[in-house]
Amino acid sequence: MSIQSSAGGIPVVILKEGAQQTKGRDAQKNNITAAKLIAEIVHSSLGPRGMDKMLVDSLGDVTITNDGATILKEIDVQHPAAKMLVEISKATDNEVGDGTTSAVVLAGSLLENAESLILQDVHPTIIVDGYRKAAQKAVELLEKIADKVSATDKDALERIARTSMQTKLVRRDSANLAEMIVKSVIAVAEKKDDGQYLVDIDDIKVEKKAGGSIKDCAIIKGIVLDKEIVHSGMPKRIDHAKIALVNNALEIDKTEFDAKINITNPQQMKSFLDEEQKMIKNMVDKVIASGANVLFCQKGIDDMAQHYLAKAGILTVRRIKESDMTKLAKATGARIISNFDDLFEKDLGSAESVEERKVETDRWVFVEGCKHPKAVTLLLRGGSQRVVDEVERSVHDALMVVKDVMEKPLIVAGGGAPETYAATKLREWAKTLEGREQLAVEKFADSLEVIPITLAENAGMDPIDTLASLRSKQLKGNKWTGIDVMKGQVSSMHASDIFEPLSVKIQIITCATEAASMILRIDDVIATAKSAGGPPPGAEGMGMGGMGGMGGMGGMGGMGMPPMDM
Repeated sequence: MSIQSSAGGIPVVILKEGAQQTKGRDAQKNNITAAKLIAEIVHSSLGPRGMDKMLVDSLGDVTITNDGATILKEIDVQHPAAKMLVEISKATDNEVGDGTTSAVVLAGSLLENAESLILQDVHPTIIVDGYRKAAQKAVELLEKIADKVSATDKDALERIARTSMQTKLVRRDSANLAEMIVKSVIAVAEKKDDGQYLVDIDDIKVEKKAGGSIKDCAIIKGIVLDKEIVHSGMPKRIDHAKIALVNNALEIDKTEFDAKINITNPQQMKSFLDEEQKMIKNMVDKVIASGANVLFCQKGIDDMAQHYLAKAGILTVRRIKESDMTKLAKATGARIISNFDDLFEKDLGSAESVEERKVETDRWVFVEGCKHPKAVTLLLRGGSQRVVDEVERSVHDALMVVKDVMEKPLIVAGGGAPETYAATKLREWAKTLEGREQLAVEKFADSLEVIPITLAENAGMDPIDTLASLRSKQLKGNKWTGIDVMKGQVSSMHASDIFEPLSVKIQIITCATEAASMILRIDDVIATAKSAGGPPPGAEGMGMGGMGGMGGMGGMGGMGMPPMDM
């Protein structure tokens, strides 16, 4: 559809053939509806009583999860406005790890409430300004009521981890898992000069294996490598391990350019092969001389070298990923060496034991009992592959929230309490504003309450009664009153030990507000055609349509045939 505007009777074509334009109210309505649909998809998976989604991709791979970010990533959203909500869930996942579903549900609610204002002829820019001010105020309110905790308070950190896992499949085992997660985060945390902590989640290696049950998950003070020992003649276990880490190959490098060696008699051939063997033996001797009894190599190891290493009783593993080498260095205190001439005793790391064990059908190497490991491993188990995958996603969220609290030790209650508190205060604040922004701030307060409403709905409680009861208790000054979903009642969250990091709440509010504001400011959607043929794929519903690209075919030209002259 090209635009033709008549200027003095002359038609002016602006967009090329096949482009589509949606303007004004239609464009806004289309975008808001798409975003609301995305929020509806994840809406039912919020909270401890939320349901899971089964996602089947084009290859038939199944994912079962209630992690907002995973759901939206897997369903491959096409609509451009809906993609923005997928982006905020991804950003929230990367930044704070938890609260992905809440961010999307809140953004959907903000847009839904904005729509009712747009229908009352409130200009979108005014709504956006009101929302921005309200978000800022909400963040200030939450910062005021947040409780300060000690960054290394194991009890507080375990509560946070447990709350994060309450909403997941691993709820039954959350106490056991929370303890492991807190131990692992504290182990890898680094204290900065100003007393703050820094946590790099990559230092915690998460290995998963189907089999056993979630109860069999374990924390290993060291690293688990999903590799096996290279040679059957090597010892399967070494106690008091002295570990050498090498990122060079234990084999003779092939020359970069074609080299020819003219050999005239068998004697020369023998001395040539002997020389190669001598070079390899020389490398192995340097490893032995350093006093190492375990060798981890990032690259390949020649068969001859394997033989010599086995003879010397050195447990060897080859082709280890670079990321694992870095973790091994952090865990054992070893230095990664590139040249065998540089390998000395001071470069070796230590561990109580290095052992090859059978995990289900695979053989894995366990490096255990490192003294002060700056990298640890969580070994996750579960009844089936689907279960282990979901356990891994749950553990990721819990690791992230514990990290959030260590880096910014402020917590708020869960169960919709902070949202209801902020909404109540925002309504009072809105009365002090003049003009139409007041309406936008009130709508923002209504939107915040979508979190407790959804929690109540998913738990089978009556959302209206629950919210009324929650508001009245909050107004009496019980700021930590929320919805105890498991008991199906409104009560103090402190008593139920439901806590969340303040940084997660702030991320949810800011992310959702930014996404909603961005979508509200769009008043014109112009989709240009991909080719001179029919409409672009999915242009019918701005990306929601399926095979739109088949239309038109450009008069046979689209099929690789020249258009026929009739």
